[in-house]
Amino acid sequence: MPLVARWFAEFGEAIGEGGTDVRNQAGNRVASGRLMLWEADGVPVSMAGFTTIVAGQGRVAPVYTPYELRGRGYASGATCAASEAVRAAGAERVLLFTDLANPTSNSLYQRLGYYPVEDSLVVDLGR
Repeated sequence: MPLVARWFAEFGEAIGEGGTDVRNQAGNRVASGRLMLWEADGVPVSMAGFTTIVAGQGRVAPVYTPYELRGRGYASGATCAASEAVRAAGAERVLLFTDLANPTSNSLYQRLGYYPVEDSLVVDLGR
């Protein structure tokens, strides 16, 4: 669990959402069975989670691989496993939000069968 909590924190920092209660987020995903860990030689190297299904839709998130382990296909395996798990849980549609400025993850997701539907922008007026 400490590893998953650390990865949730690192993911949050990477997307600019540091400071959230990552221990609870990580614990909830693990307890509910909505987090996949990808392993290499028996050691966790990447994670991908998924949300509860609402209106027939489930979302894959977060997807994270530590920087020093990237470029080896680990995120691809974890994302594939999470995508299959959310479908097996009953989702008719599987969603995945990504940063358009990250060509690496975008090409990975398209190779896995995801395709762009729309762009969105979140504006926080409280900052």
